[in-house]
Amino acid sequence: MRIGGIDPKDLPTEEVLVLPRGDRQIVFRACGLPDMEEFKKLCPEPEPPGKLTAKGFIPDKDDPGYKSIVEQHDKQRLAYMVVKSLAPSKIEWDTVVADNPATWLNWETDLKAGGFSQRECSLVLRLVWEANSLDEERLRKARESFLAGAPKEPAA
Repeated sequence: MRIGGIDPKDLPTEEVLVLPRGDRQIVFRACGLPDMEEFKKLCPEPEPPGKLTAKGFIPDKDDPGYKSIVEQHDKQRLAYMVVKSLAPSKIEWDTVVADNPATWLNWETDLKAGGFSQRECSLVLRLVWEANSLDEERLRKARESFLAGAPKEPAA
């Protein structure tokens, strides 16, 4: 596939965060995930409880237990994104195991145990978010950069 003569696979796909540590730096690299299929396979969506009626099964999405499970599943999804997106950083986690969903939620605990502040953990999370999304500001900057360098059409 090519778009305007450019193969999208040839473009950089990493976002970078550099945190200063004295005269050295700690570099976090994050790549966007191509999809969430692995997560869906390892952590299927929770099913709401319900009751069987004459009209069939009616799910109860307002059930407090179900809401709690959904909230935990959402946290698990975010933790998966963090752990998998940061793979290019080659982090040697203390308790997180990339292939073990039960450990993903420990990503922030491991960073804090490694001496990172809450603010730095938030920056790492923001980096992951940037790698996995496009916001209007980034699209605007890209559009302006493109238009500033676009060749002018010759007058007819």
